[in-house]
Amino acid sequence: LNKQQLQMLKERFQAFLNGETQIVADEAFCNAVRSYYEVFLKSDRVARMVHSGGCSANDFRDVFKKNIEKRVRSLPEIDGLSKETVLSSWLAKYDAIYRGEEDFCKQPNRMALSAVSELILSKEQLYEMFQQILGIKKLEHQLIYNACQLDNGDEQAAQIRRELDGRLQLAEQMARERKFPKFVTREMENMYIEELRSSVNLLMANLESLPVSKGGPEFKLQKLKRSQNSAFLDIGDENEVQLSKSDVVLSFTLEIVIMEVQGLKSVAPNRIVYCTMEVEGGEKLQTDQAEASRPQWGTQGDFTTTHPRPVVKVKLFTESTGVLALEDKELGRVVLYPTSNSPKSPDLHKMIVPKNSQDNDLKIKLAVRMDKPPHMKHCGYLYALGQKVWKRWKKRYFVLVQVSQYTFAMCSYREKKSEPQELMQLEGYTVDYTAPHTGLQGGRMFFNAVKEGDTVIFASDDEQDRILWVQAMYRATGQSYKPVPASQAQKMNPKGGNVNTGISPLYTDRGQKHGMDEFISANPCKFDHASLFRLLQRQTLDHRLNDSYSCLGWFSPGQVFVLDEYCARYGVRGCHRHLCYLNELIEHSENGSVIDPTLLHYSFAFCASHVHGNRPDGIGTVSVEEKERFEEIKDRLSSLLENQISHFRYCFPFGRPEGALKATLSLLERVLMKDIATPIPAEEVKKVVRKCLEKAALINYTRLTEYAKIEETMNQATPARKLEEVLHLAELCIEVLQQNEEHHSEVRLDCILSCLQAFAWWPELLAEHAEKFLSLYSVDMDSALEAQLQDSWDSFPLFQLLNNALRNDTFLCNGKFHKHLQEIFVPMVIRYIDLMESSIAQSIHRGLEQESWQPVKSITNSLPNVALPKVPSLPLNLPQIPSFTTPTWMTSFNGSATSEDLFWKLDALQMFVFDLHWPEPEFAHHLEQRLKLMATDMIEACVKRTRIAFELKLQKTNKSTDLRIPSSLCTMFNVLVDAKKQTAKLCILDGGQEVSGILYQQYHSKIDDLIEETVKEIISLLVSKVVSVLEGVLSKLSRYDEGTFFSSLVSFTVKAAAKYVDVPKPGMDLADTYIMFVRQNQDILREKVNEEMYIEKLFDQWYSSSMKVICMWLADRLDLQLHIYQLKTLIKIVKKTYRDFRLQGVLEGTLNSKTYDTVHSRLTVEEATVSVTDAGGLQGITMKDSDEEEG
Repeated sequence: LNKQQLQMLKERFQAFLNGETQIVADEAFCNAVRSYYEVFLKSDRVARMVHSGGCSANDFRDVFKKNIEKRVRSLPEIDGLSKETVLSSWLAKYDAIYRGEEDFCKQPNRMALSAVSELILSKEQLYEMFQQILGIKKLEHQLIYNACQLDNGDEQAAQIRRELDGRLQLAEQMARERKFPKFVTREMENMYIEELRSSVNLLMANLESLPVSKGGPEFKLQKLKRSQNSAFLDIGDENEVQLSKSDVVLSFTLEIVIMEVQGLKSVAPNRIVYCTMEVEGGEKLQTDQAEASRPQWGTQGDFTTTHPRPVVKVKLFTESTGVLALEDKELGRVVLYPTSNSPKSPDLHKMIVPKNSQDNDLKIKLAVRMDKPPHMKHCGYLYALGQKVWKRWKKRYFVLVQVSQYTFAMCSYREKKSEPQELMQLEGYTVDYTAPHTGLQGGRMFFNAVKEGDTVIFASDDEQDRILWVQAMYRATGQSYKPVPASQAQKMNPKGGNVNTGISPLYTDRGQKHGMDEFISANPCKFDHASLFRLLQRQTLDHRLNDSYSCLGWFSPGQVFVLDEYCARYGVRGCHRHLCYLNELIEHSENGSVIDPTLLHYSFAFCASHVHGNRPDGIGTVSVEEKERFEEIKDRLSSLLENQISHFRYCFPFGRPEGALKATLSLLERVLMKDIATPIPAEEVKKVVRKCLEKAALINYTRLTEYAKIEETMNQATPARKLEEVLHLAELCIEVLQQNEEHHSEVRLDCILSCLQAFAWWPELLAEHAEKFLSLYSVDMDSALEAQLQDSWDSFPLFQLLNNALRNDTFLCNGKFHKHLQEIFVPMVIRYIDLMESSIAQSIHRGLEQESWQPVKSITNSLPNVALPKVPSLPLNLPQIPSFTTPTWMTSFNGSATSEDLFWKLDALQMFVFDLHWPEPEFAHHLEQRLKLMATDMIEACVKRTRIAFELKLQKTNKSTDLRIPSSLCTMFNVLVDAKKQTAKLCILDGGQEVSGILYQQYHSKIDDLIEETVKEIISLLVSKVVSVLEGVLSKLSRYDEGTFFSSLVSFTVKAAAKYVDVPKPGMDLADTYIMFVRQNQDILREKVNEEMYIEKLFDQWYSSSMKVICMWLADRLDLQLHIYQLKTLIKIVKKTYRDFRLQGVLEGTLNSKTYDTVHSRLTVEEATVSVTDAGGLQGITMKDSDEEEG
């Protein structure tokens, strides 16, 4: 990816986030894309890496994939939708955003050549690539190509043989003159010559191993077997393998096409004629039949033969009409002697006719085409005279045959023979033009082949034929000298200087015209290929780093192929190649390019192995220059790697390239080794890396503060602004540490997963780096905290932010910075709790003094995230806490304002301390204990004060049936109920923990016991109060006791008055009033007290006490008969009380107690007595159960 593409990507993702695309996505995906856009795409580190050419499209996709994998893993499971499906869907949407409206990868004509650079290239594509790399014009390339005959395989093979021969000669010259490069030891000089010879021998063997095409499927000759000794060096050795005549057998294909016959007069026009054709020694073929008046065919016959000089016979026949004729009559024949050089076009040939034939001018038109096998390099007629072969000067038919890449033979053939009459191997011969030899008859243009102890003279009939023969033999001999005809040499070099002319004269003229003659006529053996290769490799690497692939310094396959071939062909030493490569890679890396450390490692390991004598490529000689350059490269590489580790966040942003950090550490370990065999102690590597990571901490923090512009703010800002900046900086620091953990911990993971100890120390060093990084942050943090006002609690979020990040990190939890953070905040936490304790105590004291005991709506359990109440500075006097106000949306009534405020503050304080997640267990436990004990003490004080207030309030109420339990008493009751509930949450520690030498469980049970005891007491007080009302009612009934004055007076008055008016029934109003009193107070308690269990206890005691009081009142009157009005009132009170309390849930066992049975029995007896004496006096009131009774 380049800068323009990155900008386009940002725009596409921004368009998606703005809703300007047609891509449908849910909120979770949009959040993932937004995070990716903000954190990754907009990162300056990514922009820097893209600019350096080290980021590929695949890297961008991998980072997004890692991000969404974490997000999707955290999502809840959805039935029928697997997380793999979600991931696939999200990646598909990412790809759609990435491509945009048009395919991102389909830009017209975008670097067409580099787009295929990753593929295996053809020769033409390689030529085109290296024209670009070296800045060669197309015309220049074409001139060199044509002049050097690069399209001629034979010429190229011959050129390689000449170059190898030239390298051998240079090696021999170096050995003779003792002009060696400077080596580490003198013994390496002779070894160097052997290595040169060996490398050339290897190339010769490789060339020799290439099979030579034989030109026919059934003629696959065995490849010539050569001994792998110095036969290539000692050309002309008597022990070399000699060719046999069967090694040079050739295979030819002949095509004979018979067109027509002319001049046929001896046969009638309607007679049938036909032709036959044959290659002597082979099969015979026949044409179709034709009439003599029109003898035309166009028939082709295909033949194969092993004869370089075959004999072809074509005959014309007519069908015999005689009955006794055994065979057809021959009308004429023609015998041809074609060769591979014969004309291929149809021609008329005069036919030989039988004696007495009338067809004296009989001709046949036919074509004979004889192919030239690939390994037959030239053929034709020559005169020859030699010392060992062709000892007589005469004209012979010669064929130059290639048996293998290094074996050629001149063979002379006779007609109709497969094997040569004589042959001569050309290995070791030198061919050249010569002047005419006097005394030899035949032949005009002479040339010869010379070898130690042998000279063979050849002659052709014309100059062109001689040139073709010399060129073909020059390629075959492998000689370095290029023969030039005298006339041409004079023309090309009129001053008489020596010139290497391995080129075509036509293209030489054109080359001179365009200034290319110097390159065309250059001798490769005379150049410094080490320096040329350095240039070639440098320019190839520059080209590679600028193509459309993120290559990280790796060459493409085609480039590697060319560089490998160059090194092999021209003897460039492997160490020199890799040293040059390392130098270029380091230079590019220093200039900001992203280079794969694995590539550096490979080349460095090769050079180190070579310099220390391990022969990675079989080369044992080490030059002084190589060793010095290696040491220089080693120092540069070490500095580079240390710098990269120090800048690992910027050299390997977001863990890209993948695995690069681990590879860099591995390479650094290799670079630090003193030699190839002795591993460096882990402590030394650790020491170097530690130093680098210390620098990295400073670099990372410095850049972070520059990004946050913290220096400008911290100098002049207010304390609040400073705290805000430090909080923002803390978020950035945590993000940096999380990114380090996420993207740069592959080394740690590999150590854990693979159990390899190579980098087992990396997690420790990364933790040290983080501590160093945080120590730099602590300077700014301490400065900001010192500037805060005393008793300012705004800094607690800073602690929570940092502590939550550190406590979950295995290596940083309770580390140096973490402990420093705790030391700063311990006094603040203690001070805050002290102030809150004083504030809460004050609120209880003053709140209960001024408490109206009106019920309020609870907020204790409804606002889990309520902010902690502000605690003002408390120097001397505790200020008044603002009165507690309840939210209007609450529905349930609970305790008083003071109690609710108390419980809320205690709960909020405990939640605050819990949310701190104090990392040091002992202090965390101390805080928890203190808050639990504080809550216990506060609730105890609240309970006691409520108990006192309850009793005082109850005393002020009257004892008549007009008594209605005030809501304030219910509120006090609810305060105790809430206190009971809150102790379970606010006062309980794990059972069995020691607090000041006393088991906390016992301490907690005290507050529980206190609340239970207090509830019992207020229930007793309340029951006593309501029972006192019943006692008042009974005291009124006592006026009607038998024998009292009031009783007699009432009876008399009522009876007298009843004669004149309807007198109300005395006693029923009293009963109704009491029953209303009971029912309404039951309803009040049921509505306003929130604890069912306590209400049941209250009603149980109320019922039992009421029955007891009635029972005692009746017991006091055992000897007296109840007055009719007493009886009616009591019956109604008892029955209604029984029924009402049964409706309120009082159990049968309590309802039907002995006391009730006693009362029931007495009233039943009294009712029976009255029914006997005054049946109408009860007016239907009876102890019997009846559903018809009124309410």
